[in-house]
Amino acid sequence: MSDLFDKLATSEPREALGEGAVLLRGYALSEAPALLSALDQLVSQAPFRHMVTPGGYAMSVAMTNCGAAGWVTDRSGYRYDAIDPHTGRPWPVMPACFAGLATAAAETAGYPGFDPDACLINRYAPGARLSLHQDRNELDLAHPIVSVSLGLPATFQFGGMKRSDPVRRIGLRHGDVAVWGGPSRLRFHGVAELKDGHHEVLGRQRINLTFRVAF
Repeated sequence: MSDLFDKLATSEPREALGEGAVLLRGYALSEAPALLSALDQLVSQAPFRHMVTPGGYAMSVAMTNCGAAGWVTDRSGYRYDAIDPHTGRPWPVMPACFAGLATAAAETAGYPGFDPDACLINRYAPGARLSLHQDRNELDLAHPIVSVSLGLPATFQFGGMKRSDPVRRIGLRHGDVAVWGGPSRLRFHGVAELKDGHHEVLGRQRINLTFRVAF
């Protein structure tokens, strides 16, 4: 862990997004090959799927999970579950490279001791988007959120504590890591519609890894 932290701590400078919220430019670049290799193994066990909202709408973003808890949505609501409803089996174990990166990034951002038990994995194709929302299904909101961007560039929307608050638009690139917690933990956030393009590693897609302490 210390070697990983030392290596990642020398990456691009941080950008303040708000009180308790930072963007670490290029922080995951050196770890991206290991993350993507591990992702291939995860998806073979828990495939991507387009989940349905409580209102009955299929999400444009394809999702899967790893870790002790997986975030799911269906007609009965939003929640965390230890079992993948698609396979009937527990979600795949979170790879060490996933957990190590998340813990190191959180520490760099000022949140030592972050030990995620859930990683939501989102796959964006051109045209996919994620509307403004709050992450509030977790039992203890004292823990931060760590979000890793891979693949095509995207526009991160970071708002306030109310949906109607002004929204800041931040460009995210391959390897960027956003961390927010404390006073910013419940700020509304989302991803604007993904523009078409081609990434040299991932092609016409963006992958986002979102780490949380769910239980």
